[in-house]
Amino acid sequence: MDYLFPDSVLLILCKAPVPGQVKTRLIPALNAQEAAAAHKHLTLMTLERALEQRLCPVILYCAPDCSHPFFQECAKTYPLILRRQSDGDLGAKMLDALSVALSTYRHALLVGCDCPSLAADDLRYGLELLSAEQDVVIAPSEDGGYTLIGMSRVVPELFTDMPWGSEQVMQATRQCAGKLGLRLHELASQWDIDTEEDWLRYVRSRRSEPG
Repeated sequence: MDYLFPDSVLLILCKAPVPGQVKTRLIPALNAQEAAAAHKHLTLMTLERALEQRLCPVILYCAPDCSHPFFQECAKTYPLILRRQSDGDLGAKMLDALSVALSTYRHALLVGCDCPSLAADDLRYGLELLSAEQDVVIAPSEDGGYTLIGMSRVVPELFTDMPWGSEQVMQATRQCAGKLGLRLHELASQWDIDTEEDWLRYVRSRRSEPG
């Protein structure tokens, strides 16, 4: 397949859609089965956007491993590679995925699978910035974290001793990048789906779309 950025790769972190183990903060507004179905829907939406413009190869990092039927079906439906997420906290998982990617590719973007506001054009812009020698590209999220991070070399300090799951992640990342002298470019702020309010916001946004 011909890619616009053949020297780059897009990494997507995703959990297996096991009821009661994903999108648990949507419960009880949704039951466990519905929350798992919402997770699957958001993942498929993410894959569609990731592959919409043939930007670069896509690797789906699966947890706890790649054996779940949903992951196997994704690999049959889409031109992507499955890999198992490493152990450890979120920072360790991201650092491992990026380290492996950057041993093969010049640039790597990493995203989650629950950010409906992140469009294919955002991914493309991130890759363009990395190709233009930005050290780090990040899309902040409204909750104080971030929904995308991209880099051209491994920077372990950005993934260690971070307050994952808090409203301080993005600010701590900015401060760390500043201390390291990194050229950090921030994309437009995004929003992801963690809570019932987020899910209702997404449902309303879909209803307002033409068609």
